[in-house]
Amino acid sequence: MLTPPKWLTPPGWLRLPRGRRGQRRAVQALMLGCVLALAPATWMQAVADSRLRTVADVPAENVAVVFGAGLWDGKPTPYLAHRLDAAAELYRAGKVKVVLVTGDNSTVEYDEPDAMRTYLTGHGVPDGRIVSDYAGFDTWDSCVRARKIFGVRRAVLVTQGFHVRRAVALCRSAGIDAYGVGVDEPHDVTWYYGGAREMLAAGKAAVDAALRPDPHFLGPVEPGVTKALAAG
Repeated sequence: MLTPPKWLTPPGWLRLPRGRRGQRRAVQALMLGCVLALAPATWMQAVADSRLRTVADVPAENVAVVFGAGLWDGKPTPYLAHRLDAAAELYRAGKVKVVLVTGDNSTVEYDEPDAMRTYLTGHGVPDGRIVSDYAGFDTWDSCVRARKIFGVRRAVLVTQGFHVRRAVALCRSAGIDAYGVGVDEPHDVTWYYGGAREMLAAGKAAVDAALRPDPHFLGPVEPGVTKALAAG
């Protein structure tokens, strides 16, 4: 009997046990691992699917929350621009009164919220109707800060379709009665990357929803949303 070369021999931890009982336990462990891996995505779908809408049929709310999605040369990436286009459309249609832009401003050179504000004002949203959250470093931080810092209790969340379930699930866990508008995108390399990234991010989202950690920066309450609503 020929002996396979060493490079074809799997490491010990990948080999099935020789006994029938050991093999059965190994299969059961594998099935349990698959269930646990899929559980966060299943949770997000269960929480969010009934809350997904389009720009045309989303219920009117006072506030839209737009999540950052990166800058190119100080301007919104195409994906972020599409989110902002949808938010501007919601405002023009009277579906929302104020737009809360939340993103990363961890350095002087990188300022997502101000770039988002500039884009929105250039597309017909009055500056006084835009409120900036400069410490929205991830989706959980943005949701918690929207609720605790800016006092948002109900909102329309605007993001890409592959991200919208996670955004809705996390914001609802943070205490916001949220609906989500998923922006359509062509299924290009970026879209597939975003979808694959969501599978990994689902696990962190489930942990955040269960443990409810404070965001990286909490800080004092900011009245920006309340003032913007009162001004109108």
